[in-house]
Order: sequence, then structure tokens, then C-alpha cells
Amino acid sequence: MLRTDFALPMRVSVIIPTLNEAACLNRTLRCLQRLDPPAWEIFVADGGSQDETIAIAEAAGIPVIRCSGTGRSVQMNQGARAAAGDVLCFVHADTLVPEDLVLLIDQTLSQPDVVGGGFISLMTGKTQTRWLTSFHNYLKTYYAPLLFRPHLFVRGLRLLFGDQVMFCRRSTFESCGGFNAALPIMEEADLCLKLVRHGKIRLVDRVVFSSDRRMVKWGFLKANWIYLYIGFLWGIGVSADYLQRFYEDVR
Repeated sequence: MLRTDFALPMRVSVIIPTLNEAACLNRTLRCLQRLDPPAWEIFVADGGSQDETIAIAEAAGIPVIRCSGTGRSVQMNQGARAAAGDVLCFVHADTLVPEDLVLLIDQTLSQPDVVGGGFISLMTGKTQTRWLTSFHNYLKTYYAPLLFRPHLFVRGLRLLFGDQVMFCRRSTFESCGGFNAALPIMEEADLCLKLVRHGKIRLVDRVVFSSDRRMVKWGFLKANWIYLYIGFLWGIGVSADYLQRFYEDVR
């Protein structure tokens, strides 16, 4: 959806990778369509949904890119190639963002030494908020790069994940080759490692709300153990293909 009724120094393209997200997509799209100021464009990059995902997007007036390959990295890369904005913002289909998202991104990237960023993710569900897990994920943004990549931490590395609504300058994204399409998991963390070589990554002091559906399925202890285990193994260089076996798809 292209918006031309508001001018900002930077045009923000919002890309939503989807695969069978009918249960939550409509709510996310309504949230994004209420942005003030609006995004330059919003579209869905679909990886072959078999449910009503595409129909929901089209009914909301959101263009859909039917991706030729599988995997979130492939979808986000194809979305980035189709985008016309100066800034790329990747929003998961189960994540709700603040109304002033575009302004927050614009303010963050107005600093010339900053190339990208993300937000504090608060994991919520129908009956509860996962405060402890959300707090740990917040801390992980800082302690993971400090522990595993200290030389990059001092240069501005912050480790971001998909539910943190990651954004970056389009020019920098293209310069570092975008997401690694071969990675089945940890693609955002990998992109952070490439982005920081061009400038700093900021964690914006605002909250986005992400679904707790994995915790509902796995349970508190299993979910947090998996998060810790995968993060540690990734930090010491274990391949993403091996890590993928512990991180089953949940819809």
C-alpha cells in the first residue's frame, strides 16, 4: 500500500514475511494501517500459504509478493528488492507496533552513524504477558554480543531478532548482501553482524508486542531452555542447520 500524503526525510517500506498466518495477520495489518505518519508502503511477502493469508492481505488492500523460494530469509530478500523506500522495516505477522513507528525509525536513523535498529519485544498472549522471558530477551540484545562478539559490541553491535521489528537503511542492506538465504534460523542475528561493519545498531526504547504462541505450545521451561540453548550454540559458531532442528515451526 503506497502512501504519498505525508513527507518525511526517509521513506519506510514495511515488509511482512508470511506463511499460513491467517490467524493473526488481519490484526497486524490493521495496526500498520493506523500508523501516524504512515509508512511509504506496506506489503506481504508470502512463502506459499495454504490458508487465507493471501486473501486477508488482498482484502485489506495490501499488495502480496508470491515468493519463488521458501524460507523467511528468501521472502524478506524478495520483499526488499521490491521495496521503493529508503528504509526497510521487517515486521512479523504476529507482531503489533506503536502508532508512531515511522517517526521513531526516522529519528533513530537521523543519526548518521546508525544504520539500523529494532525495538523492545514484549511477549504477550490472550491471558498473560511473559514478563520474565521478555526481560531476558531484552538483556540478550546486549549480553549476547558482549559475550560472543565483544570487538563488535564496542563498535555498536546489538543482537536483534525477528520479533523486535528490525529496520535498516536500504543502501546498507544492499551493500552487505541482505539476509543470508541459506540460513533457516538466526537470519536476523547474522544480518546484524554484517550491518555493524557499516555503522551502529540501536535498540529503540519503545515496545512492540509479539505473540507468545511458541511458549503456549512448548511451555515456559522448554521454551526458555530452547532460546538459551540456541543462542549459546549460535554464539560459539554452531551451524544454523543444526540449530533449526530445535526450533520447530509454530502457527
